[in-house]
Amino acid sequence: MARFRQYQQKMEQTYASSGGATHGQSSPPGVLQQLAAQCGVKFNGDAPWDIQVHSDAVYTRILSQGSLGFGESYMDGEWDCLRLDQLFHRLLSADADEKMTGWARVRLLLQVLRHRLFNLQSTRRAFQVGEQHYDIGNDVFEAMLDPTMSYSCAYWHRADNLAQAQHNKLDMICRKLELKPGERLLEIGCGWGGLARFAAEHYGVEVVGITVSKEQQKLAQQRCAGFPVDIELCDYRELKGEFDKIVSVGMFEHVGLKNYPIYFDTVTRLLKESGLFLLHTIGIYKTIHRVDPWIDRYIFRNGKLPSAEQISQVLDRRLIIEDWHNFGHDYYLTLMAWWENFDAAWPALAQNYDERFYRMWKYYLLCCAGFFKSRQGQLWQLVLSKRSRPEVYRSVR
Repeated sequence: MARFRQYQQKMEQTYASSGGATHGQSSPPGVLQQLAAQCGVKFNGDAPWDIQVHSDAVYTRILSQGSLGFGESYMDGEWDCLRLDQLFHRLLSADADEKMTGWARVRLLLQVLRHRLFNLQSTRRAFQVGEQHYDIGNDVFEAMLDPTMSYSCAYWHRADNLAQAQHNKLDMICRKLELKPGERLLEIGCGWGGLARFAAEHYGVEVVGITVSKEQQKLAQQRCAGFPVDIELCDYRELKGEFDKIVSVGMFEHVGLKNYPIYFDTVTRLLKESGLFLLHTIGIYKTIHRVDPWIDRYIFRNGKLPSAEQISQVLDRRLIIEDWHNFGHDYYLTLMAWWENFDAAWPALAQNYDERFYRMWKYYLLCCAGFFKSRQGQLWQLVLSKRSRPEVYRSVR
């Protein structure tokens, strides 16, 4: 830490000696100008995706902390951008996150080591993301999401609004699973019960949903009252029993590479021989062993996005891939719809949250939108089965 503080002081002194000021009107260091130019971005430029600097401290924070400093300086009001989604589309399309040098690069390497050496998604840590993110307050999610409260990518084919797109997604999942009345469905990571209620109401199945969020459990139980739905607060590794079908939507991102084998072994143990498992997950276009440090600190603690290679390797000799469906661009549309809802609801939400929370949430939604628009981020739905399943599977869209 002492060396890091010395480096920060040196950067500040170097920048001050080059004519830097504190009013945000001076030029950024050449390395940042060059990197921004490679992405088609300018500091204090006229394009809607350009970075408008309010404090020169942002330059030091970017150079010394990379994406973590970039995000935190935005939360602190040190810079703005009219279209954050377009800014991140350009930065990530040019792989700017991989071109940082100095201490920012060292931090990325430390992230890699952290994920390789430690099981960040162990049973002991399983509830951390629920406590930090999903338990912040149901009022935020109720304002931002559609009526089903689906906090995952919608399916915009033949839809022109968020509610219809989420309805289409839920129905497509049920059809892909070939749900039949009387079947028993397990949902690993049930959120606020949107899919559980939909499947019970429209397909006549009994549902067991699990979550690691107390707030999600409480609201999901209320929303599913009167339907054959049981919402439990537990980790997936604790599950017992047998199910006709299993589904997991937007939860696999919290499992972690070290736990992929036990995750799929658990699914295999719980799934009937003739059953189907649908995995709905964000994916990343190439195998990496780190996460974005800002997202890790402020949004999804201990999360990890899988690559196609990592999923395929762990499925080898475990489950058969019946179908692999990618509709990653739909997540861009979903995130932009969530942002519009959140922004519109902010005057009411502001009674319970401060301006820094607003900027954090805006940054989160719109940087993720740019992530999917750059196609670094993908959205996959896999239908999986046991090799012993007798029926032939027909793909559904």
